[in-house]
Amino acid sequence: MIRYTLKCENTHSFDSWFKSADGFDALTAAGQVSCPMCGSSKISKALMAPPVSKARPTGSEQTEQVSTASNSAPQSIATDVVPSTTSDQRPSPLSTPSTDTERAIAAMRDHVERHSDYVGLEFSKQARAMHDGDAPTRAIYGEAKLEDAKALLEDGIAVIPLPFTPKRSTN
Repeated sequence: MIRYTLKCENTHSFDSWFKSADGFDALTAAGQVSCPMCGSSKISKALMAPPVSKARPTGSEQTEQVSTASNSAPQSIATDVVPSTTSDQRPSPLSTPSTDTERAIAAMRDHVERHSDYVGLEFSKQARAMHDGDAPTRAIYGEAKLEDAKALLEDGIAVIPLPFTPKRSTN
């Protein structure tokens, strides 16, 4: 597997995984790779830096690091990860949407959860019962196995996958 950073003709940037470089070329030539933001199929590889880890210290460097670490005051690990901020400028939590796409998905999730009933793994059964007139029609969302969702679609029951996991099934 290989991961490429890609960009579309509208300069949207995104990452995607491919089986191989040839796989990327074949899918792109067939127009099967598209931008998740605008849907454009004019995609090219963007300049990307490979992930590089720091070299491990050897011999005297390692001894020097250990003695320096034991003589210095303890530090929080977070200081290496979280940028320092002033009291009125705090970093946002990782769960806060930071892009337009993330905000749109968060808004969709909020709307679905406020205006629909969560039926969990009973989704396929509930959707079929409403379609057949055996249950009152209402807005529902839940989870379904792929083969059950395909069977609903084949029977003319309109369903659509949601771009998020219901809160009730997250840890």
